[in-house]
Amino acid sequence: MTWAARGHGTHEEHETAASGISDAERELFGGRLRWDQSYVRYEGALTRMGFARMAAALPRMAAMVLRIGWEVDRRGLAGVVAAQLGLGVLAAGGLVAVNDVLTRLFATGPTEDKLSEALPALVLLAVVSAGSALLTACSTALSGRLEPQVERAVSARYYAAVTRVEVEATERPEIQRVLEAGKFGTDSARSMLRLSVGVGNVLLGMVAAAVVLASLHWALLPMLLAIALPKGWGAVRSARRDHTSRLTWVDHRRAIASMLAYLTRPHAAGEIRAHAAGEKLLAGYDAMARQTEAEQRRLARAQARTDLVAGGLSGVASLACYGVLWWLLTSGGLALAVGGTAVVAIRNSTARLTSLVQQVNRLYEEMLFLTDTKNATDLAAEHAIPRTGTPLPDQVSAVRMEDVSYCYPGAAEPSLTGVSLTVRRGEVTALVGANGSGKTTLTKILAGLLLPSGGDVWWEGTSGERVALRAADRTQVFAAVALIAQDFPRWEMTAATNVAIGVGDRPRDMGRVSEAARAAGVYDLVQGLPHGWDSIVFKGYERGVQLSGGQWQKLVTARSRYREAPFFLVDEPTSALDPHAEIAAFESLWSLAAAGHAVVLVTHRLAATAKADRIYVLDEGHLAEAGTHDQLMSRPTGLYREMYAAQAAQFGLAPPAGERLPAPRDGNDPWQEGAR
Repeated sequence: MTWAARGHGTHEEHETAASGISDAERELFGGRLRWDQSYVRYEGALTRMGFARMAAALPRMAAMVLRIGWEVDRRGLAGVVAAQLGLGVLAAGGLVAVNDVLTRLFATGPTEDKLSEALPALVLLAVVSAGSALLTACSTALSGRLEPQVERAVSARYYAAVTRVEVEATERPEIQRVLEAGKFGTDSARSMLRLSVGVGNVLLGMVAAAVVLASLHWALLPMLLAIALPKGWGAVRSARRDHTSRLTWVDHRRAIASMLAYLTRPHAAGEIRAHAAGEKLLAGYDAMARQTEAEQRRLARAQARTDLVAGGLSGVASLACYGVLWWLLTSGGLALAVGGTAVVAIRNSTARLTSLVQQVNRLYEEMLFLTDTKNATDLAAEHAIPRTGTPLPDQVSAVRMEDVSYCYPGAAEPSLTGVSLTVRRGEVTALVGANGSGKTTLTKILAGLLLPSGGDVWWEGTSGERVALRAADRTQVFAAVALIAQDFPRWEMTAATNVAIGVGDRPRDMGRVSEAARAAGVYDLVQGLPHGWDSIVFKGYERGVQLSGGQWQKLVTARSRYREAPFFLVDEPTSALDPHAEIAAFESLWSLAAAGHAVVLVTHRLAATAKADRIYVLDEGHLAEAGTHDQLMSRPTGLYREMYAAQAAQFGLAPPAGERLPAPRDGNDPWQEGAR
């Protein structure tokens, strides 16, 4: 039975699935995809905040948004504030005019005389109405100009901060989780600005009504507050509940989005259809979506209970307020005209209060998410790559590792232990070893992306000066390296951008883009695309084209060539190339070394390492061997010789005359097999 079929169970089964682990979660993701509430110690602190602390936090967060608004558009913000103040003044003036009209109409005398005396107040009401409409239009226009600027500023700060985080910090789940949660609040600044304006508008109106009520009789003011407090409590409770739920289910929702994304991605199309992977993903989506539906039902029931309690208490307070007003009228404490004004003020205030509760509810929720973004930005700053440091030597000639060790956060064993090696300009340095031996980690340390847990990495100059990686200006380190990673990004942009992004902080130079493409053997391919360099190298877009794996590998090689950096770090650069393209790619790398660059080559194609100036063999994070190809092949029991023999046997090659290479660790002798 599929998950989808099991999904049509009883209501109780759905509720159990929402709190437990579904079969889809267990099979596809290995277990529960909801936070276990341990996040509450840090990220969830705000959701436990009491009403008083929330009331104090809201102005601070609103002030932060307003401060950003002041930075990005002072005139726009000043205009919005002025419009809102004007609306508040007009609201108070309108109530005063209403009181004047009622006083005139309830006075003794001929009706015509009373209407004539009330005419100025009626004119004032018309002016107030027209002025309010004009100021509201101005506020709307200025807010529309200001809000996207505030959103952009907050988003830019967040994403600029996360792109500067140390790579090691992103490997720590407690940090990555905070950074991930910060995404949800990048658009909350815009919403908070809009809601703050709305709340300010309502509050000014309520303050105006409160001033009028207090001037009519002091007893009416506390009754108005009594109406407001229950609904305010309900708004805070609901927003806090919704925010906690969203945080708890963030991984679950992200997993659902990931499953659905595979269904439309071209690279997964074959397995989606031929392997029926689409059926599995759709069944998983159905089961997991039912869990989120159950959670939404739970929230809706809780919201209904909260609204019932808050509405009931507010209703009782409203009844009491009108009771006090009735008592004042019957006891002679208020004149009838003043009582009419009070009724209008209370009715207006109650309507405004409903709007206020709705907006404060949203404002509080957006504040929670904006706080997540602020926390993520602050945490990113704490773990940021330093922007300063010791400058590298003017002419770097080599990078030297001395007894370097590295252990990833949370790992039981180090990835590197006591590794010492030297990478020199003008040479090809090969790193070989089995999968998981530490080669990629070593290149990340050479590139300055990771700092060693132990030992030192020195950047040495031609005159003997040297700078330790930990103390170096990492911006200069990054500028000195060009990377071809094994899992390189395939930017869904134009072919030209995919090359020029190799130096993303500089203006594009199409002459150099073309030169890099020619050197990588991809120039003719791009020129032959329907839209040339403006072709988007991803199917699904207008002007979109599909590239093969080998074509992508050439394009990313052009990206690294475009940098013209002194140190090239390439990890399996030919895994998707045909034999002729592979030979050309390796010749290109050797030409870089001949031109004075340092090339660090990580590859399992040991035939390509024969020409390397120095070969380092890694085994389970340790440096097992080092030397030239001939030196390593001369070791009868060497690891490199063993691996080389195993690869050569695939082509039926025999060992040199009179020699017998050692059998691989599984006991077979591939050279003898090939000789037969």
